[in-house]
Amino acid sequence: MNPVETVNILIVDDEPRNLAVLESILDDPGYRLVRAGSGDDALLALVADEFAALVLDVQMPGMNGFELAQMVKERRKTARVPIIFLTAYYNEDQHILEGYGSGAVDYLHKPVNPAVLRSKVAVFAELHRKNREAERVNRLLVAEVAERRRAEARLSELNASLDERVQERTRELQESEALLLDASRRKDEFLAILAHELRNPLAPMRNAVHFLKLRGPGTPDVQWASDIVDRQVGAMSRLIEDLMDVSRINQGRIELRREPVAIEDVLADAVETIQPQIDGSGHKLTVLQPPARLVVSADRARLAQVFMNILGNAAKYTDPGGQIEVRVVGDAGFGIVSIRDSGIGIPPHRLERVFDLFAQEESALSRSRGGLGVGLSLTRKLVQMHGGTIVAASEGPGKGSQFTIRLPLAMAVPPQPADAAGPSAVAAVPGSLRILVADDNRDAAETLAVLLQVMGHESRKVYDGAAALEEAGRFDPQLVLLDIGMPGLNGYETCLRLREQEGGRSRMVVAVTGWGQPQDIQKANAAGFDGHLVKPVDVQALVRLIEARLAEKRP
Repeated sequence: MNPVETVNILIVDDEPRNLAVLESILDDPGYRLVRAGSGDDALLALVADEFAALVLDVQMPGMNGFELAQMVKERRKTARVPIIFLTAYYNEDQHILEGYGSGAVDYLHKPVNPAVLRSKVAVFAELHRKNREAERVNRLLVAEVAERRRAEARLSELNASLDERVQERTRELQESEALLLDASRRKDEFLAILAHELRNPLAPMRNAVHFLKLRGPGTPDVQWASDIVDRQVGAMSRLIEDLMDVSRINQGRIELRREPVAIEDVLADAVETIQPQIDGSGHKLTVLQPPARLVVSADRARLAQVFMNILGNAAKYTDPGGQIEVRVVGDAGFGIVSIRDSGIGIPPHRLERVFDLFAQEESALSRSRGGLGVGLSLTRKLVQMHGGTIVAASEGPGKGSQFTIRLPLAMAVPPQPADAAGPSAVAAVPGSLRILVADDNRDAAETLAVLLQVMGHESRKVYDGAAALEEAGRFDPQLVLLDIGMPGLNGYETCLRLREQEGGRSRMVVAVTGWGQPQDIQKANAAGFDGHLVKPVDVQALVRLIEARLAEKRP
């Protein structure tokens, strides 16, 4: 049990014997009895301490009990102290009324009944304790309320500060986002300009190579040199396209042209392109495929690009005379293509990073094999766009590498008969065209014009848009190959004015430019171009274009 709180009881009487009797009656561990022999002593005690009750004799020399009670009630500190009067007078109503009038709460006659006195004092003592407890609780509540108000004020300050910080951080994030978007836009513009500027010098180089090939076999050293230039132009073109593709994918600008296609046909496309590189390095290529044709829903050109990137790396990073194995299997609704080589291998801690943009192995760099480190990053993105996965594996440096691609199957079809006819080559369409070439890059214009002449066509060349309009009026070309970025009149304006000339609607006008972004093609179509070729021009694409124009000419 909790100990009883001790309270003060003031007993006042001028007779020491009476005080002793009161002390014996009120003897209790819960009381602290304070004696006073006069009214003055009682006042001093009331000033010094707080009392639960005042037991007061009425008849005292000097200041009697009524006078003392009056003074007690007049003071704010003691006004609420209960007063019990003790008197030896009986049946004096006026005396009793005076006692109650002076502030008494009870009136007992001497000799006092001990039980009655103890009971009355106990009530006042307990009431005093409860009042003190209530005051303590009230003080705690007041303190808690004050603390809560301080906390609320602090919380309000913090909320205001937090709001300011959130707004400030939001502004910073918006500014950062704007800077990042601007940097991304500038990067895209830079890549587009870089691709344009790099493609321009490649165009005359490729034209010159094809001119040499069309002129017939030359001396071995000339043939050797032209082959080198042709391969390097092709490699440079692929690097440019890889850079642009990574940028397009990151911006979500690439859309796959899906169609049902057999994996073996896509592999055949890739092998046909990479075979010269494999043969040039003296590698042995083995392709193992299942009897059933595994068909996937894919963009044939993009999927072939995936296989070409991996096969190209295998050929590049394998020492001459190495082994490259391609294995195709079907497993639980997936077509799995594994490409293994006996090349330089990959350290285990680098297996995941090989797919990062611009990531290259130190050993690969030390061998000066070239490349920008974008091929595998682009490859993984293209595989993921097809709903597939690609993983790299290697036992370590010098132990070769394996790349495994899993693609969801669309269906499996029976193998074609062995004597089934393959795709036939496009037959050459006899005839010639009047072709106007307009390009401010003189080397590009001259080499392309000469190449067209060697192919049997009548060609003219000019170096700006205004000259193209004048020459078109005199020459009346059936096909116009028009650069976009020319001084003065650009290609778009030139195309529009060509259409306004007499017979201009019947001409085929094709953009031949280093600008190859999707928006560039859309802009060219909107300006009235019939086609769009990206420099350096693929000669086979040019031949198909000429064949289409000749087919339109024929009755």
